[in-house]
Amino acid sequence: GWTIAGAPSATALLLLSARQPQQLGVTVTMLAQRSAVPCASGRVSRMAPSSGRSSGRRAVRTVAQAAPKQMMLWEALREAVDEEMERDPTVCVMGEDVGHYGGSYKVTYDLYKKYGEMRVLDTPICENGFMGMGIGAAMTGLRPIIEGMNMGFLLLAFNQISNNCGMLHYTSGGQYKTPVVIRGPGGVGRQLGAEHSQRLESYFQSIPGVQLVAVSTTKNAKALLKAAIRSDNPIIFFEHVLLYNVKGEVGGPDVVQCLEQAEIVREGTDVSIFTYSRMRYVAMQAVEELVKKGYNPEVIDLISLKPFDMKTISDSVKKTRKVLIVEECMKTGGIGASLSAVINESLFNDLDHEVMRLSSQDVPTAYAYELEAATIVQSSQVVDAVQKMCGSPVSA
Repeated sequence: GWTIAGAPSATALLLLSARQPQQLGVTVTMLAQRSAVPCASGRVSRMAPSSGRSSGRRAVRTVAQAAPKQMMLWEALREAVDEEMERDPTVCVMGEDVGHYGGSYKVTYDLYKKYGEMRVLDTPICENGFMGMGIGAAMTGLRPIIEGMNMGFLLLAFNQISNNCGMLHYTSGGQYKTPVVIRGPGGVGRQLGAEHSQRLESYFQSIPGVQLVAVSTTKNAKALLKAAIRSDNPIIFFEHVLLYNVKGEVGGPDVVQCLEQAEIVREGTDVSIFTYSRMRYVAMQAVEELVKKGYNPEVIDLISLKPFDMKTISDSVKKTRKVLIVEECMKTGGIGASLSAVINESLFNDLDHEVMRLSSQDVPTAYAYELEAATIVQSSQVVDAVQKMCGSPVSA
């Protein structure tokens, strides 16, 4: 999306760009002679000098960049699946209502029309059955994307995930790979009740051989899903039910993201806030209030829940010397418990304060809105925790 247009007056254009660069939205290129200009596609276009009466006169061209592509998170996931299915004929999708219905949150909407009903396969309501079918398909050379209509339903497929998905490469002596992506909505929604508000990352983290990835933005959702599909490892891919309508920029067909790398959401010096998935937004809401109070927190989106990105985590801890973990997972045996243990074991001497954890309460998630909200972490709790750890902010 680049276009090239001439300008009637070089002086006028340069003055305008200096005074109103945002309104103009262009890059001004002045050329005394024939030169190369990079285009969005990576190719190089050549621009001739002006044909004005004065041979010494410089040519001026404006290169306007198209607005970044915006879409909702579910659309970004759908585009990732579509691009990978088009790129690789071994990629297929299976799960309940993924075909004609388009998935419970429309991530596979209309893909069966493009790729057929065998590559976008509607399965019976039998999680253990179609999970085993997907893992078997991966062993034979396919790259299945298995959707759980709700991540809580995948507890019915726990046997296949734990005993086969994560272990077959090892138990077969390396004869088989299981390049499978297990994805679907999870987390606490809006009054979905206890059985539909599961956070299964704590269940799956102890399974040898599987990776856990939690997405949080449209940009990382698309790039990470593409990377997960291309990976030879089995990936459990967590999407939060309340983030599907989050809107933002996405990358192009060739943009992928490292599955094992955390994201520094905000740099700071006072405290390291480690979080993931929807709690990223809760943490950032708290940060707005904390900054007003004079604090400078650092926020890290873990993304990779297994394995942890210890390089990014270690660098942050050594800088701030204080750690707050914010998660929607249960406190007992959750992701935060594992991360806290690793930090205490490997970075204890770099801490000036004990690691603090804000997690969901160890109770079934209530249906009533007020009770549901009381079981999960709120931004006010993050503010209180940082103030407790850091004390009064030091005036500049």
